[in-house]
Amino acid sequence: MNSLERFCNRATDYAKYRPSYPATAIDRILEGLNNPLVAADIGAGTGISSRLLAEHGVRVLAIEPNADMRQAAAPHPLVEFFDSTAEKTGIAKASIDLVTCFQSFHWFDRQPTVAEFRRILKPGGRLALVWNQDDASDKFTVDCTRLIFRLSFPNPLDRLVKKVILLPSKLVQSWYDWQLFRLLRSYNFASIRSYEFAYKQELDLSGLIGLARSQSFVPLSESVQQRLVSGLGKLCDRYGDENSKVSLVYKTIVYIAQASERLQKE
Repeated sequence: MNSLERFCNRATDYAKYRPSYPATAIDRILEGLNNPLVAADIGAGTGISSRLLAEHGVRVLAIEPNADMRQAAAPHPLVEFFDSTAEKTGIAKASIDLVTCFQSFHWFDRQPTVAEFRRILKPGGRLALVWNQDDASDKFTVDCTRLIFRLSFPNPLDRLVKKVILLPSKLVQSWYDWQLFRLLRSYNFASIRSYEFAYKQELDLSGLIGLARSQSFVPLSESVQQRLVSGLGKLCDRYGDENSKVSLVYKTIVYIAQASERLQKE
């Protein structure tokens, strides 16, 4: 499926049930930067991350090519949405203080995207790439992920690949870091650092179902959805607290880099 169309018909669930990000991660991204700031939030989706930045007084240009996602976004006076892509944002050269990608960089064509980030960032500007990763040390989170994988990917090899990507080992994470750092350095990004923050998302059964449905790889066919509701219901019965709530546990990974003063060659 075209990555620009993957979340069509899922935007309402995405806006309502996708996890936010820890305040400590946002604070780290903005540390040392003084308003007025202009940020480009690339692959902004329904604006979850854009609004978090705007709540700190940042003016945000939210880049999102999917019309359904833009239309599902709650408005904020400091957030303006644009129908453009990561590879061609349409933003003026060297005009942005901060570029962010929350849960989106993996959808982009990496080399032209990083070149575009470097083009729109001011010399000395900041880049932040952020992911919420499922915490493989939390039993409920792992059991929930395994259920969704099992129903979404009948082929065991496909299921294994997804598991490696979304529940990475330290070795896989180290390899990914090396590849990412190498790419950023090749486009004159420096001072590259990674940070990890803990985050929990509390949900009831309807929220858990909505979160699963918001994921682009989960089939929306009636047969899969029936098994998904049944399986998630059993997990909620097993792990739920006295209020029938469960908590998904995440590791929020933040990569921060600085655009060097030397401009990238055109």
